[in-house]
Amino acid sequence: MIQVSDRIKAIAPSMTLAISAKANELKAAGEKVINFGVGEPDFKTPEHICQAAKDALDKGYTKYVAAAGLPALKKAIVKKLKTDNNLDYDPSQIIISNGAKHSIFNAVFATINPGDEVLIPKPYWLTYPEVVKSCGGVPVYVMATARHGYKVTAAQIENMITPHTKMLIFNSPCNPTGAVYTEEEIRKIAEVCVEHNITVLSDEIYEKLIYGGETHFSIAECSPEMKALTIVINGVSKSYAMTGWRLGYLACPENVAKAISSFQSHSTSNVNTMTQYATLAALDGDQTAMQEMLKAFGRRREKMLEKLDEMKPLGLDYVKPDGAFYVMLLCDNLYGKKYKGQKIHGSMDIADLLLTHKKVAATPGVCFGDDDALRLSYALSTADMLDGLERIAEFARECE
Repeated sequence: MIQVSDRIKAIAPSMTLAISAKANELKAAGEKVINFGVGEPDFKTPEHICQAAKDALDKGYTKYVAAAGLPALKKAIVKKLKTDNNLDYDPSQIIISNGAKHSIFNAVFATINPGDEVLIPKPYWLTYPEVVKSCGGVPVYVMATARHGYKVTAAQIENMITPHTKMLIFNSPCNPTGAVYTEEEIRKIAEVCVEHNITVLSDEIYEKLIYGGETHFSIAECSPEMKALTIVINGVSKSYAMTGWRLGYLACPENVAKAISSFQSHSTSNVNTMTQYATLAALDGDQTAMQEMLKAFGRRREKMLEKLDEMKPLGLDYVKPDGAFYVMLLCDNLYGKKYKGQKIHGSMDIADLLLTHKKVAATPGVCFGDDDALRLSYALSTADMLDGLERIAEFARECE
């Protein structure tokens, strides 16, 4: 029998996939399942982006390009970073990869040595610690509580720094909480990172999905010193409804970009060429569809929060999200109660019971390091969303 490596054994399987598989089984059996676990926009990729890919095929753009990315697309990303984030980069500092997740892996693999500690605010996107562990690093969690809006402070980060701390993974807007850090909060965190020479992996994939008058601010904007310590991660999956196209990118100091380019040339080579031409159309083309998608998410968010306010007397609560398309539903007041004779111990129990008895798929907070909540996505139709929330309310009412 072939033995798998120790490093692959250290990686935990995705709990979200297990829930998704069970939800799909119920759907296949004819059940109407309301899926709040979706981590992607439910909108179609805008037509002009699809057309750009078709045009690339028709023109014969089906060959290899540079491993680090199509030069024209790298220039478009440089322009985007200057226009949107006031950040100056050279195309040689841009690496285009197979999704933002791939960009994150490349960044950690290129900078973290075995035993290096990586600070990760918790709740976290469940892939962060698994990537760190797969690269030999040690995840160290900084707790962002609901009471403080699911945000960590500069003081919290500084208190966790040891001689082994190498990196902070920073995500704003945040998956799973929807938290958006203010410029002032980010500048204070940047001061700590510069003082202690901490690399920051800044995951900005939800940058365009912000509501309620809040704005996005990249930590790399804080100072030249902070920019020199930052690896900016972004992509087109969330902003342009291009999850399946698989294109992400990073911007970083040139020595890191050169190392990642070399590694990627041996691991995956270039992102598929047609996707790169499609992304060029996304960044340089008409932004109307993206703006309309943002407005639709904003309307759904308001409807969801209105319904959740009505559900508070049932022992459910939430922290108002300002970005992404998620809400953390605090359900810990139900722990210790019973549903149909089964005692509720944590978020996984509630997720299982909701799926089994109410045909509602929600992601348990334990997946993100916070067992007090469920993550609910509003990347689904308003009608399904309200139906699903009412099913959750029924569940809470029926708990004893």
